[in-house]
Amino acid sequence: MFYEKTACRIHAGVRAIGRISAFIFDMDGVLTDTVELHYRSFKRLAMEEKVPFNREINERLRGLSREDSLAVLFNKRVLSRAELQRLMERKNEYFLELAAAMNSGDLLPGVKELLDLIKERGFKLGLASSSKNAKYIIEKLAIESYFDSISDGNDVKQAKPAPDLFLHAAARLKVEPSACVVVEDAAAGIKAAREAGMTVIGIGPEERVGAADFRFDSIADIDLERVLREIENRKGN
Repeated sequence: MFYEKTACRIHAGVRAIGRISAFIFDMDGVLTDTVELHYRSFKRLAMEEKVPFNREINERLRGLSREDSLAVLFNKRVLSRAELQRLMERKNEYFLELAAAMNSGDLLPGVKELLDLIKERGFKLGLASSSKNAKYIIEKLAIESYFDSISDGNDVKQAKPAPDLFLHAAARLKVEPSACVVVEDAAAGIKAAREAGMTVIGIGPEERVGAADFRFDSIADIDLERVLREIENRKGN
């Protein structure tokens, strides 16, 4: 059963449930809209390299690592390791130029309220992002103090949709994967979290995040009390 958008917002009367110990968040498209910055960075690179690129292609890159994204972008070109490294560095330079202006105002609506509630109720908080710039972005957003651990693309060899990044995050939090709830907006991330044995909240349209255990249109729509109650009911059966 998936939960659709509801008029209910984040509820205050939630108490930590023993069987759930931690929440693990993706970053891009979940905490902040860096998706647009990535699009503009890839667009600039594609124009320089004279390869096709549009928003439809960009959507296919959601949740992928920098290297895997370039493999999609240059799908008909064989790249040497040195050329791939050069392209990754250029794309990252373009992204960091745009990200330099980010601040706490770039948090998506409802993020701060949800993080406050999760911490207030005693759950651990982790970040698991394929981005190698995750720590930098979290600092720019001024929310680094919320997270008990940050796992990013520097920490694992296999990026999403492999489960490695989420398993790394759970290990750092010192909790069992089955005790974790992941908040994701990408199909690759949802697949990774499910393979890690975690419960998944998908943020976005059904066609993209329909494989999640719960679905909401945005972070601001998450009904935490309802999610926790349903998880408890499932585990009790």
